[in-house]
Amino acid sequence: MRAAYSELLMAQEYSRIQRVGDYLKRELALLIQQEVRDPRVGMVNINEVEVSRDLSHAKVYVTFVGERIDEESTQALQALNKAGGFLRSRVASTNHMRTTPRLFFVLDASIQRGAHLTSLIDRAVAADASRHAPEES
Repeated sequence: MRAAYSELLMAQEYSRIQRVGDYLKRELALLIQQEVRDPRVGMVNINEVEVSRDLSHAKVYVTFVGERIDEESTQALQALNKAGGFLRSRVASTNHMRTTPRLFFVLDASIQRGAHLTSLIDRAVAADASRHAPEES
């Protein structure tokens, strides 16, 4: 009985953490688009929001549209982290949670890595195909 109860609590806790993460993802996307006026930020995709179990911290994984992983994206990430307190207060004003998680923005390089791996695979396939192509005489 006790094990089933603890599993139920874990499932409820996970679903609440997931719901808070989804809520933050939607709200932050709107707020960044409408409220952040820093010219360094540009267009931002929020890929994932990981909320800590105690709901005190949230890692927001972002990518910047049209920018490579270099100085520009680093500056844009710094601008977002600097605006984190403002964004947290705006989110807190629209929800009914006891506490609003502190926001930490992290650059998510998985899309760029995926594109790079895809290009490597395409080059390898093309090289293999050219090596095994029938010779024309």
